Amino acid sequence: MRAIQKLSEPRSLAKHRDAEYATFDNYQDRAGLQASLVGEQRGLCCYCLSRIPDVRGMKIEHWHSQSEFSKEQLDYSNLLGACLGGEGQPPSKQHCDTRKGNRLLSRNPANPVHAIEDVIGFALDGRVFSDDPGFNAELNDVLNLNFAFLKNNRKAVLQAFTESLDRGAVTRRTLEKQLRKWNGESDAAKLQPYCQVVVYWLRKRLRRVS
Repeated sequence: MRAIQKLSEPRSLAKHRDAEYATFDNYQDRAGLQASLVGEQRGLCCYCLSRIPDVRGMKIEHWHSQSEFSKEQLDYSNLLGACLGGEGQPPSKQHCDTRKGNRLLSRNPANPVHAIEDVIGFALDGRVFSDDPGFNAELNDVLNLNFAFLKNNRKAVLQAFTESLDRGAVTRRTLEKQLRKWNGESDAAKLQPYCQVVVYWLRKRLRRVS
């Protein structure tokens, strides 16, 4: 996960919310909403950070489920774009929203107060973890983000990045430039899949460089 900066909601969502008997189920502009969500997430799933290829390859995630928090079903701050998460596969191979279902998460990547990037780390083997025991359990049990496929993908991205560096010429300036690139600061286009594993590594490395 990485922090998501929510942008302006689609006009159609605001208009629909003001209508009588408005629910998420009778909202018509799903495609427009999906485009807004995947756009502000820079093309990545809100949870695993895999690439969302297009609006047909994503789900609209309610961070607080519709069944338990019906008043938030049309609240844009509660809506995220998630990958299909192994939909149709056995539960052990499901992840993200498909695995989560109606269960609760204690942190929302789109809520600045939850400071998601301060509580998540990545190991060299691609494992994602949190020092908060409760949230760490959610990463594994609710979202299944250490499912082997995702873990191996993160490991491969980090390994490819570190191998591309000229170890003898890595300076603070080089690391800062790479951090801006992987954090999407120098390009408004789509982020690289699983980018946060590299961002985390770079931030740790910069703290050790004088």
